[in-house]
Amino acid sequence: MGEWTSAVGAPQLARLLASQRPAGATAEVPGRRVPAYRALADGVRLLVLEGRLPVAARVPAERELAAALAVSRTTVAAAYEALRGEGFLASRRGSGSWTAVPAGNPLPTRALEPLPPEAAGSVIDLGCAALPAPEPWLTRAVGGAMEALPPYAHTHGDYPAGLPALRQALAARYTERGIPTMPEQIMVTTGAMGAVAAICRLMVRPGERVAVESPSYANVLQLMREMGTRLVPVAMADGLRGWDVAGWRQVLRDAAPRMAYVVADFHNPTGALATDEQRRDLVEAARSAGTVLVVDETMADLPLEPDVRMPKPVSAFDPAGNAVITLGSASKAFWGGLRIGWVRAAPEVIRTLVAARAYADLGTPVIDQLAVNWLLGNGGWEEAVAVRRAGARENRDALVAALARHLPDWEFTIPRGGLTLWVRTGGLSGSRIAEAGERLGVRVPSGPRFGIDGAFEGYVRLPFTVSGAVADEAAVRLASAARLVATGVGAEGESTRLFVA
Repeated sequence: MGEWTSAVGAPQLARLLASQRPAGATAEVPGRRVPAYRALADGVRLLVLEGRLPVAARVPAERELAAALAVSRTTVAAAYEALRGEGFLASRRGSGSWTAVPAGNPLPTRALEPLPPEAAGSVIDLGCAALPAPEPWLTRAVGGAMEALPPYAHTHGDYPAGLPALRQALAARYTERGIPTMPEQIMVTTGAMGAVAAICRLMVRPGERVAVESPSYANVLQLMREMGTRLVPVAMADGLRGWDVAGWRQVLRDAAPRMAYVVADFHNPTGALATDEQRRDLVEAARSAGTVLVVDETMADLPLEPDVRMPKPVSAFDPAGNAVITLGSASKAFWGGLRIGWVRAAPEVIRTLVAARAYADLGTPVIDQLAVNWLLGNGGWEEAVAVRRAGARENRDALVAALARHLPDWEFTIPRGGLTLWVRTGGLSGSRIAEAGERLGVRVPSGPRFGIDGAFEGYVRLPFTVSGAVADEAAVRLASAARLVATGVGAEGESTRLFVA
């Protein structure tokens, strides 16, 4: 990296460093005093590894940062020198210093990618909330897709709005759920992230505000950051009680965001389920503020208890799709390797999205669409999702039991659906636990990845992707990571790398 490409101010860096200590955490490790320069260097290094401090960002001058942190300039100078020695800082006379990563380290990211398959044998991956395909339904769906393929093979294969048969099947599914829907209100996308990206490109210009839940899904937050939006966080209600509608009303009224992104069904990462009343009230508030409400339903098929009464879809309170845009996906309910998502909105919104798609990806793979269409048309979807629910419920219960055994001071509320557990880490830094866990062979995303400006440092997200002895071993390794963080062992003079695909 020749020179810096962005800059971080001293007050901003000071805030990021301060966020690494959760509420209730102590400043020093009992029986061990970490030198001030080493603690500062360790904090900056961790911000780089987490992706919260961009690579190639110019860092403040020593005197500026010393003033912002209320430490001596000598402390900052020593910290910068340590970071240079470890490869996390580069400098040039007259150009200042900027963040870097050591040679051979992957570039850090705030997103959550699956662990590369070649690393699966040595690392327990709790970074990605995705499960293996429910067989034999994937094989049957692909077989059905191949049987239906020949007529499509004689076309150019580009269907920007999606295959007509799949659009019809998805529209019928919404109609069965109580929201009358025409195929013209559906666009098939390449996964839910493709849907979010298409909506953002259409709805939001750089610099415009987007209201998001706090916490929210890390990959969507990062996508919106990269598109130049100004994210406005709205806190979730305590526990798993859904949305704080009063907080939403205030933000929609005062900030007037162009768009809002929410997960109403088994929210990622907390697992909260918004009530009918909350859904109705939020739609009314968004309509009054002129805010487009984008609702992510990717977890809607995953109640894990038989007595869970699912509320009405948010779109039931705006069936025409003028104020509410809904997106769904086969990735969570069925399999992440089947990259099929969709958007439901007013026909004129769908037409605009389809027209803009020519400049993005032209269309979604035909065989994947045919496989999902086979599942929806042959009854396989419900049976496959039942397999998915049973597996996720078993994994959830195993993970909860393992945490209770090995990390009894960690706090969480058990969700009744979805794929994720939002865990408070006993007053320790979630970022530091994630870093230590990487060294010990367990990969977890820390809380700040799901927040804005360093929020949720005292949390980690744990998905329901392992069970039995593997879940127990994951908890054992997390407990070891927590002990390393609590005692400060391994924090001094040891550089680490986060595994990113």
